[in-house]
Amino acid sequence: MESRGLYDPADDRDSCGVGLAVSMDGEKTHRTVEIGLRLLENMAHRGAENGDGKTGDGAGILVQIPHRFIVSQKIPVPEAGRYGTGLFFLPRDAACADRFLELFKAVCQRFAVQVIAVREVPVDHSVPGPMALEGEPRIVQVFASSYDSPETLERKLYRIRKVVSNSIAASDHEGKDEFYICSLSTRTMVYKGMLTPEQLRAYYLDLSDPLFESAIAMVHSRFSTNTMPAWKLAQPFRMLCHNGEINTIRANRSWMQARESVMQTDRIPNIEEILPVMQQGMSDSATLDNVFEFLTMAGKSMPNALSIMIPESWNNKNPIPDSLKAYYEYHSILMEPWDGPAAVMFTDGTLAGGMLDRNGLRPARYSVTADGMMILASEAGVIPMRPEDVVETGRLRPGKMIMVDTKAGRILRDQEIKEALASAYPYRDWLEKNRLELDALSSGRQVGRTVPDLKRSLAEFGYTSEDVVRVMEPMVSTGKEPIGSTGFDAPLAVMSDRPQSLFSYFRQMFAQVTNPPIDPIREELVMATTGYIGSVHQSILDPTPKHCKVVKARHPVITNRELDLLRNLRYRGFSAVTLDTTFPADGEKGALEAEIGRLCGQAEAAVDSGASYIILSDRAVSDSRAAMPSLLALSAVHQHLVRVKKRLQTALVVESGEPRDVMHFALLVGYGANAVNPYLALAEIQDMVDSGRVKMDADTAEASYLKAIDKGLLKIMSKMGIATIRSYRGSRLFEAIGVDRGVAERYFGDTKSLCCGIGLDDIAAEYLAMHKAAVEGADAMAEDAGVYVYRKGGERHSWSPEAVKALRTAAKSGSPEDYRVFADDVDGRMFFLRDILDTKKGTPVPIDEVESAESIMKRFEVGAISFGAISMEAHETLAEAMNAIGSRSNTGEGGEDPSRFKVGPDGRNVRSAVKQVASGRFGVTAKYLVNADELQIKVAQGAKPGEGGQLMGFKVDKVIAATRHTIPGITLISPPPHHDIYSIEDIKQLIYDLKCINPTARVSVKLVSEAGVGTVAAGVAKAGADMILISGGDGGTGASPLSSLRYAGSPWENGLCEVQQALVANNLRGRVSVQADGQFKTGRDVVIAALLGAEEFGFATAPMVAMGCIMCRKCQTNTCPAGIATQDPEKRKRFAGTKDDIIRYWRLMAEDVRSRLAEMGFRSLSEIIGRADLLVVDKPAEGKASHLDPSPLLVRFEGERMRTTGQPDIIGEVLDKRIVADAEDSMVTGRGCDLVYPITNVNRSVGVMLAGEMARRELDLPDDTIRVTFNGAAGQSFGAFLTKGVTFRLNGIANDYVGKGLSGGRIVVTPGEDIPECNVIAGNTLLYGATSGELYINGSVGERFCVRNSGAVAVAEGAGDHCCEYMTGGRVVVLGRCGRNFAAGMSAGIAYVYDEDGDFDRHCNMDMVELTLVESAEDINELRSIIQRHMDLTGSPKAAEILRNWDSELPRFIKVMPVGYKLLLEQESE
Repeated sequence: MESRGLYDPADDRDSCGVGLAVSMDGEKTHRTVEIGLRLLENMAHRGAENGDGKTGDGAGILVQIPHRFIVSQKIPVPEAGRYGTGLFFLPRDAACADRFLELFKAVCQRFAVQVIAVREVPVDHSVPGPMALEGEPRIVQVFASSYDSPETLERKLYRIRKVVSNSIAASDHEGKDEFYICSLSTRTMVYKGMLTPEQLRAYYLDLSDPLFESAIAMVHSRFSTNTMPAWKLAQPFRMLCHNGEINTIRANRSWMQARESVMQTDRIPNIEEILPVMQQGMSDSATLDNVFEFLTMAGKSMPNALSIMIPESWNNKNPIPDSLKAYYEYHSILMEPWDGPAAVMFTDGTLAGGMLDRNGLRPARYSVTADGMMILASEAGVIPMRPEDVVETGRLRPGKMIMVDTKAGRILRDQEIKEALASAYPYRDWLEKNRLELDALSSGRQVGRTVPDLKRSLAEFGYTSEDVVRVMEPMVSTGKEPIGSTGFDAPLAVMSDRPQSLFSYFRQMFAQVTNPPIDPIREELVMATTGYIGSVHQSILDPTPKHCKVVKARHPVITNRELDLLRNLRYRGFSAVTLDTTFPADGEKGALEAEIGRLCGQAEAAVDSGASYIILSDRAVSDSRAAMPSLLALSAVHQHLVRVKKRLQTALVVESGEPRDVMHFALLVGYGANAVNPYLALAEIQDMVDSGRVKMDADTAEASYLKAIDKGLLKIMSKMGIATIRSYRGSRLFEAIGVDRGVAERYFGDTKSLCCGIGLDDIAAEYLAMHKAAVEGADAMAEDAGVYVYRKGGERHSWSPEAVKALRTAAKSGSPEDYRVFADDVDGRMFFLRDILDTKKGTPVPIDEVESAESIMKRFEVGAISFGAISMEAHETLAEAMNAIGSRSNTGEGGEDPSRFKVGPDGRNVRSAVKQVASGRFGVTAKYLVNADELQIKVAQGAKPGEGGQLMGFKVDKVIAATRHTIPGITLISPPPHHDIYSIEDIKQLIYDLKCINPTARVSVKLVSEAGVGTVAAGVAKAGADMILISGGDGGTGASPLSSLRYAGSPWENGLCEVQQALVANNLRGRVSVQADGQFKTGRDVVIAALLGAEEFGFATAPMVAMGCIMCRKCQTNTCPAGIATQDPEKRKRFAGTKDDIIRYWRLMAEDVRSRLAEMGFRSLSEIIGRADLLVVDKPAEGKASHLDPSPLLVRFEGERMRTTGQPDIIGEVLDKRIVADAEDSMVTGRGCDLVYPITNVNRSVGVMLAGEMARRELDLPDDTIRVTFNGAAGQSFGAFLTKGVTFRLNGIANDYVGKGLSGGRIVVTPGEDIPECNVIAGNTLLYGATSGELYINGSVGERFCVRNSGAVAVAEGAGDHCCEYMTGGRVVVLGRCGRNFAAGMSAGIAYVYDEDGDFDRHCNMDMVELTLVESAEDINELRSIIQRHMDLTGSPKAAEILRNWDSELPRFIKVMPVGYKLLLEQESE
């Protein structure tokens, strides 16, 4: 499907379930194939169906070539291994198919390979859904052989496949897009298609034949955000299947294209004929497979290839051998990480295995059976087994790998694999002898920071006093980015009357739903800013010390001294060429374009002359020459060198006076810079020191500024889930707002610019305006531009003092005249994209025939504002107003005081109808969730998408602490991601959880507008959400880094329109409602949003203004003069807002909507929802905004325009319905009961419905009243939200999210007597957000055990990485080894760790905690009683052994306690 409007199917993203079954002795059986198919079918809940409800997103299986089956089909093949075969997808048109087969045969002949047979693959056409049948290909199986050895034939078949596929793709043949070779190999073959897991075996009849045998079965089920039929995108691919998302795929593809010029190997003769390595138009997973396959065909082992592409973290915080670190560092010079969440399973037909990404963001559990079968899958228990048949259970750890060698009949563990890789070559020796470290170099030359005419230079590059005072000085003083609040309401750069830097036209992309952002502070162990400056000329396929001849820079922003060192390294064999990035200042049209062309030509010539690195410098600015936009100069050169495949042969260093804030550096690195020297920013820092504006020496000031830049870069990278600067470089993870599409595509590598905008001459004009001011002697520091905070005479703001006053006046008076003053001040004033749109005039209808104001007001909702960010008085006033008009207010992420759930004795209804579930899970209990009309999953926030936050301890009083289930005075951290949403199938699971606990509430998902959000929304709709909220990037917040306020997220107009188009195109719009928010103020905003597809409308800043907010923009300081954004008791007394203020404003706005509907000729808002065809463009005739083209917003797709049918029932006949019925007597009478059930991994969220029912009835049963025993393997979210009075006992194993949100219940997990001690018996993210209760696990668990625990007691006998992360209360005991990063962000509670190996301190994040022995009587008694309880409930041999030898074992325990928590307790005890 081609792109229409804003929706682009190429934005497709996917996640999935993966599985691998391997008979370790290599014996081929049909049983292995059957196990693979059952693996697939038992993970069907991880896949998805399309809009027709019958078509799968994709499923497939990879097996060894079933030789006996092929012989039984009378195919005249030679002995096994001497022929190759594979499935081909062909066009259904016979002539097209025959043409492609003849081409294939001709290429085979050229390679001396004979085609033996072509077999029509028997399939059942009645199985696929309607959408799959539309794109169903003709499927044939081709057989080919030669006189070559199996190894030579395998490589020939690879080359043949590449030559044929590339030739057809480059042709103009009809049907070329329908041609695809699933696999062509002497070893393996793939069956796949647009099928559900259950449909795969029914569709492909071969798979059920008893002679269809294999020792390996690798399977995959797909959950795609896009629903257009694409059989070829189903997995497995030729060698791997991938559950994840490669966040850096744009960069990886670009760098791989450039790398093709330095890839030669004798193993692939005439390598040029197989290029490009990557097949165009495929998914990120397919590209990963393309490159992985190429590297293995070029001679690299599978572990070598995968560890190059997806390396584990190897910085100094990771306890891995130095030889392995050297291995990773060497390969990091040659290839950047393919970064993002990934569980990869792979095979070459003999070896088979799996690995995880560096942060372990996908689950992978394995079991080994007594009869020699290893099963590795996204979930445990997917194949039911008797405990006595299992000899080992485990999990893949972050960055680790496991393999089975079917020829040798044994398992290869990570340590063995990595030792072999690290010892293959003397990598450390190569590095030490050839690689230079920039920070270790020195010179006697004196290099200063000053520039000849600072005042002139500042003006030349558009500096203002706001840049220096509000942005740079705080960075110098604190080493951190400055913080702002209330959102960004200045005009878009393309609508501003003032000259703008090109940086201002770009917006950051960020992760939401399909992959998680990272916390760069608490998870620093996976982050890295190290990069390399130098060139690669030899083949990267051949290990050689010559590749190490680079300069290692630990930070991408370098000082003047470091740049001088780079310029003078000829004595070490490095040559530098400096190119001028200025252009004539005469204003001649086309001058900038010509100079960019000159620059690209010079850069290519410099590469050809052997330049190790090119320095792009604008220091040659003069009266006659102005500085080019540094971003344009850099990106144009980078893209040009990539296109001509010469980018690897040099590095690009930017020497510019323009960059000064974090976003500038992120853009430069993101568009290809190896290093940036901001010489003018450093000169200004020198002036700060010399003038006494900062009280530190210049070196310290510079270091502090660069530290702030580093932190800011890590923050921006981490929003996209990217951990390393090497992956981020060239990633182009931005969208342009107001830049000509041709410019964006040509010079910025196909960066999206959805609504077009200014071209090169317009960009030049803005820079020439700044240049002219500098020449004329303008004083840049004399003006505060007022971009972040309104200043008279500065930049315009939509929330000007006049607008704030006008709205407050209208809200108090209820006067239509006062409202009109406000509306006239803010409507159509060239701030937002909607300001260049207007509605078509129709035949007016009488106003009294139009839908009532009361009805329209029900569509206005108050957005999420947490209690904690604003005062109790303000929060309750918002809720009371919404309840009075039948609409909804939102708790925000801070929970809600249970006393508000019911109407108070004073008659006030201050219950928030929308209960938000955010990443911090503050106050998210069973009782909270059942007292909601809507449960909203907050994936991102408009003002700071991809970021978490924190509520400082001074704001956490007793009421807020009780609401959030913590203690007063403790700083509360919200993680950037939900730790139970790392993928689209994860949000499907959370939606399922919430519908189980509160079946009557609708479930909504809050997303933030960005290019590609349409496909994310489609995935969310398929996951079962009832409503999707699209927030604009300019929305309000209580606190956010300034760069996020200004540069993250795009206008809601773009996002809303794209979501509407995507949902309609994919036949999903009727399932969901859509809401939009972000700087909504008047009826005009509402009507335009409705026309673009919104049914509901969110407001936050406006109702606060109506209540008295004066927009002083100091929400983060706790000093709000209006008593709104403060917890200060004295300042709260100043709050003067009432519910009537809001209601009056709502009514005035509703009447505004009514009058607009009447003028258009419509009688209800529903009639215009999604009618983008009723919008017209009304833009200025001249100026920058005249270049905007909003026509993509106005494209209307045919289909349902709004919610009609709603979502199908996704709960169905769950096990919990039976449990609730069986426990009914106990819930009514309070009598105890014992219940027993079998359980499998398909039984998800067991106990959640029971918890909801008990919370709804407000039961407070005695401990252990309802006792439920389960036998088997529990699915995800076992015992989530379990309430007091219930005990769950699981005899078996569990998957992810056990005890999530535990609300007083007890859970015991024990594997039984036949499972060896310390095996992994439960998954990741256990007790996430638990508030009370107990969890005892007789075995090891996965990553993030007890993340955000705020009150539960938990015991496990080993845990993975990030244990006790963000914990704010409770007690945790770990009776075994722990992974890395223990206690990161832990601000309260206590953990006790049994330090068996004496090295726990190496695994603990010490930023917020201290370690001590367990010495006080109180601690000893507490620890012993918890272990005793654990032994009593689980029968743990390990606990029993510790208790038997208590005196000798106690010294091995370490107490982990947050320092702030300890001080707080000491103060309370005084």
